Amino acid sequence: MLIIGLTGGIGSGKSTVASMLGDRGATVIDVDAHGRVVIAPGGRAEAAVVAEFGDGIADADGHIDRAALARAVFGRPEELARLTSISHPAINAEIAARLDELPADSIVVLDMAILVESNLGRGDPAHSYSRVVVVEAPEELRVERAVQRGMAEADVRARISSQATDEQRRAVADAVIANDGDLDQLVARVDELWSTILGWAAP
Repeated sequence: MLIIGLTGGIGSGKSTVASMLGDRGATVIDVDAHGRVVIAPGGRAEAAVVAEFGDGIADADGHIDRAALARAVFGRPEELARLTSISHPAINAEIAARLDELPADSIVVLDMAILVESNLGRGDPAHSYSRVVVVEAPEELRVERAVQRGMAEADVRARISSQATDEQRRAVADAVIANDGDLDQLVARVDELWSTILGWAAP
């Protein structure tokens, strides 16, 4: 099984590239979605997060109020570290369970925003990515795209400043795909990337 970590900053088009790789035969696992699953009612991390942060982050039914939890950790690195120490191992356990369901010859793409900044996708050697693909686009274009999706410009720029830099992502990349043109250009670049990936997967 070839497991690839796919990352890119907000507005880079990472999820678009992930979808295109899925169309070409990869199994795409949305790591960010698993982050929501593990703190949802009955999720792997729900009880531990409520126990750690208290009833102030719970709703009337005792389940996690995601907005309240976000307020509890926003701009507070120590609190965020407490949360990730619980949620990230749970996310990795979710990923491992999903990988164990797949055929041994699968090409898997772990679509995740914070590859550089975390150990997500590296829970244990048998369930870790061995290649990294980074999607890039100029910062102003990324801001423009995110604003078009409904985010406030100030929020987009704050998110960019909190994420890894292009240089940090490139430092761990096995392949970089530029998403700075039109859709036809991106399709052509993804086709080239897929050929590279098939080479990685070859025995």
